[in-house]
Amino acid sequence: MAVYLDNSATTKVRKEVIDKMLEVLEEEYGNPSSLHRKGYQAEKLLKEARENVACLIGGRPEGIIFTSGGTESNNLALIGVAESLKKKGNHIISSTIEHPSILNVLKFLEESGFKVTYIEVDKKGKVNPEDVENAINDKTILISIMAVNNEIGTIEPIEEIASIAKRNGVLFHVDAVQAAGKIEIDVKKQKLDMVSLSAHKIHGPKGVGALYLSEEVRIRPIIFGGGQEKNIRSGTENMPGIVGFGVASRLAKESLEEVSQKLMGLKKRLWEGISSEIKDVHLNGPEVEEGAPHILNVSFRGVRGEVLLHALEEEGIYVSTGSACSSKKRGGSHVLKAIGLKGDLLEGAIRFSLGIFNTEEDIDYTVDILKKKVDFLRRFKRR
Repeated sequence: MAVYLDNSATTKVRKEVIDKMLEVLEEEYGNPSSLHRKGYQAEKLLKEARENVACLIGGRPEGIIFTSGGTESNNLALIGVAESLKKKGNHIISSTIEHPSILNVLKFLEESGFKVTYIEVDKKGKVNPEDVENAINDKTILISIMAVNNEIGTIEPIEEIASIAKRNGVLFHVDAVQAAGKIEIDVKKQKLDMVSLSAHKIHGPKGVGALYLSEEVRIRPIIFGGGQEKNIRSGTENMPGIVGFGVASRLAKESLEEVSQKLMGLKKRLWEGISSEIKDVHLNGPEVEEGAPHILNVSFRGVRGEVLLHALEEEGIYVSTGSACSSKKRGGSHVLKAIGLKGDLLEGAIRFSLGIFNTEEDIDYTVDILKKKVDFLRRFKRR
């Protein structure tokens, strides 16, 4: 039996997405910049995909800039704004629990002379909007806060922060890679200036993402060439990936409420099983129903997370110990440290992340195997 519970790292691609991508690879393989019929057909597919991705977040199709993924989108947002507005100011505000594709860009910008304020979070991983407002000064040009934390599932108060940013004339960027398709993201309603997205987190292909820009935003490109994506992101478009992203976005939008309810039901079932069947466990981050519907982070005292991960893998259960982008680095999760975890709780953390293909049977099997493996590892450690 194979139970895949690492959907925050990547998701299985939907069959509908694969079928459309194959059609593009085999038949509609033209370059959308070409002037002949094949180019025109590709341009039509590109337009349709742009509309579908924009619809997922309630935005304008013209605001979608296709990229190679969430990492590039985050880089483009931060560096693009920093370069565009550096004459106006050099101060950026973010949080201590952002994804590495934000934090490492901020380090780069600090080395280039920018000042960054990192907002601390509470024990549930939540940013206090008042702390953000208090950090703003006359040199602040950008605020970047993720919508959903990729390790513990905290939903950040982005609408409140957006209002603060607007009142102070500061641009607001949201990394919505873990939020899109799981909770509502509406750029107009929430007044978001920039939003980063990634296809492979919503059952689309790897290697394609998008950055949404509101009409007010002007950024400098970080990749130069033929100016294909509105002179902001050059390079021949990855048409199979973009079209697949469009299909995945349309399906995610159509099934948002249904999927969200299903995932939350599975998440609650998983936590109820773990907490009732296994002693000395600790829920990391928000309460189950307060967080994103697909992420559950749990610490098992007396067990190393990495050892438990491989013990579960032996039984066909796939989980993670944190972000896939930094899971091979030693030193423990910066997110779990930021919410105050130490010792056994830090060392014994496992992230379970759910997807549309998971079932109640998957959850029950996982709880049963977890109980056996945790008990065995604890007894083995005591010897």
